[in-house]
Amino acid sequence: SASPAAAAAAPAAGAAAATDRYTFRPGLRWQPEVEEYFASAYGRDHFARISQALAHPSCYSCIRVNTLKSTTHTVMQKLLKLVNQNGLSCGFNGLKIGEQNGGEQAHEGSYLVHKCPYSGLENVLFIRGSGPHALHYNDQPGHSMKEIIVSRKCAESVLRGAQVYVPGVLACSAHVEKGDKVAVSVAIEQPVKDSGWAVGITRGIVLQGLQSDAHYEERKGLYIGQGIAAMSRAGIFRVLHGVAVEMTERVYKLPSFNDVLEGEIFLQNLPSIVAARVLDPRPGEQILDMCAAPGGKTTAIAILMRDKGEIVALDRSHNKVMGILKLADEMGLSCIRAYKLDALKSVRKAYEERNLGVADNCSEAIVTLAENSGPIRSIIGAGVTNAAEDSSTAIVEQTGKQHMPKGMLARQTSGRI
Repeated sequence: SASPAAAAAAPAAGAAAATDRYTFRPGLRWQPEVEEYFASAYGRDHFARISQALAHPSCYSCIRVNTLKSTTHTVMQKLLKLVNQNGLSCGFNGLKIGEQNGGEQAHEGSYLVHKCPYSGLENVLFIRGSGPHALHYNDQPGHSMKEIIVSRKCAESVLRGAQVYVPGVLACSAHVEKGDKVAVSVAIEQPVKDSGWAVGITRGIVLQGLQSDAHYEERKGLYIGQGIAAMSRAGIFRVLHGVAVEMTERVYKLPSFNDVLEGEIFLQNLPSIVAARVLDPRPGEQILDMCAAPGGKTTAIAILMRDKGEIVALDRSHNKVMGILKLADEMGLSCIRAYKLDALKSVRKAYEERNLGVADNCSEAIVTLAENSGPIRSIIGAGVTNAAEDSSTAIVEQTGKQHMPKGMLARQTSGRI
């Protein structure tokens, strides 16, 4: 039997282990040759700081103002009005409004909204949050905290102020009921035998909170917050939509803009906003967006075009196409035409068209690209292409011309131009 001193030390050690477990300390693993290259290029200390920064989210969020409906100044005034109407001393959705003056610093627990200082981005607002915060889980001695594991994409949204929605939940402790406090962690993709990457967690598995659990060690240091279950475990894995967990404590605190000034603002990463600016679209031009969902850059381009011209937005998912159309409708944009089409299967060279059937290429298209329009012209690589007006499958042939008319662009990968 253990000595009294050892028995007293055991709970303390368990508490220390739990404290260490419920932390957020992500890191990056580089391939040895890649790490050595960057370490020699930047210096090991500098590269270590870069790696640490890349493993944590930014304390800033960006709002893009729909200048066809409002102005940056008007949006800030409306946010102030919302705060006053709701009588919330702490702000609206945890947001404190106030233009940031030069040299002013955000203090703990506050959020500052200020205009983007970069030229050409006058329609962008920066929102500063806070974090990372140390979380203290009020777990009962001898009992494991009930846990929920979410996907990486879900966790990224939570770290930006969102709640945990049902589609993002991968696993859950047994006997979780509505109203229970739960710890939320993220499942990170791990290398697998075929040189790929996978989560390795089957959706719906039961977590026991024990070291014998699969992926127990992988979750250590990847806890992003805690919240209250909005439905039972059975409900989470039975329904398709809805909030699974309402977050009460977060590692990073950023305001949520869900249902706030809908149609007037859009939460978007700064590089995506810049990408639309770099394209420099003009009113009356035609743009082909080959990987358009969820529609952030598509709507940004449409606004820069003053909703004059034509944007053909493609995505291979029916639901994502409907999401693009919904977002365009919310923002009052009429120049966007969205279609279900796999961009990877939408282009063939002339000799491939003769040797392959048409049906296997674009049989899933909901609407033909030629419907209610003239021929669509786009850029594939350096050559100008044409989609015949009577083509029901939108096969394009490369003409070999080497010039790029202004405003014609096909984005082949999401987020890149």
